[in-house]
Amino acid sequence: MRFPAPLRPGDVIGVTSPSAGVSDELRPRLDFCVADLRRRGFEVEVGQCMDGTGPTSAPAAERAAELTAMLTDPRIRAVVPPWGGELAIDLLPLLDFAAIAQAEPTWLVGYSDTSTLLLPLTLLTGTATLHGPGLMDTPFRVPSPLLHWLDVATAPAGATLTQGAASHCQEEWPDFHSDPEVSAQVLPRPTRWRTLGDREVGTLRGRLLGGCLETVSMLPGTPYGNLDAFARDDLLVYLEVAEADAFTAARMLHHLRLAGWFDRATGVLVGRTSAPGPRGFSHLDALRHALGPLDIPVLYDLDIGHVPPQLALVNGALAEVALDSSGTGTLVQQLM
Repeated sequence: MRFPAPLRPGDVIGVTSPSAGVSDELRPRLDFCVADLRRRGFEVEVGQCMDGTGPTSAPAAERAAELTAMLTDPRIRAVVPPWGGELAIDLLPLLDFAAIAQAEPTWLVGYSDTSTLLLPLTLLTGTATLHGPGLMDTPFRVPSPLLHWLDVATAPAGATLTQGAASHCQEEWPDFHSDPEVSAQVLPRPTRWRTLGDREVGTLRGRLLGGCLETVSMLPGTPYGNLDAFARDDLLVYLEVAEADAFTAARMLHHLRLAGWFDRATGVLVGRTSAPGPRGFSHLDALRHALGPLDIPVLYDLDIGHVPPQLALVNGALAEVALDSSGTGTLVQQLM
């Protein structure tokens, strides 16, 4: 594994939109988030691919060229898109993975559609990537015992990072239009990690790999989603549903299982979702239907993805996950 050097004050953070851009109405939020990074001591360079008037910020070739340039620029030590989107998959055949693999590793940070890029970058270049809030969520204070993505990106090489389960989670997204400088999340709903079938978990160990189910489930069968070709360590596969209904999620999970994504996994970690479960078939039913046959623990309602707060997860990190009978969960990652 190749882990990027830790971010330091004065380092440059690049901002580009490899999927959806930022509308004029949300530019005040973007400006506030850029200013927040600068207040933390970083330099920020905003790219040209930021237009928010269409489904993507620019034509695919331009987005791929700008992202490749930022990931291979020795001055830029992290790249943080504003958020995800819908069509980042069109970049995959256009990114220069060979150049990225030869360059000094740079953090790429995000989730949702950005995970369409995070996972292939780790698989094809051996570079760790960081699954966590994007730029537009960076000013939010992260509740203990979770870590902000900057806590991970500034950690020294070989660091051991410990996080735990959140006690409460979000129900509604803040309104960036009316309050572009909001920095406090409202977390009213109690939550806890759970395990499918109330199975005893103990401690699970493996290298973390995963992302948003709707996007990474498109990768098996392509050069960009071959988990079996990755390092021969055991894996911990994490997934989360953004908005797919439970039937669609079940089919995607079946696809991953049939594609062998869980063959080397010691466990599966599934994030909370607020997506619908129509006609009496819930997302828990989807997990039982698709992953119930697995002979490994399946943890769900974890702090991953579209129902904040979010764990900062490093694709490629060695990790240990534990869950006791009270629902107290811990995640320990080693950047090695």
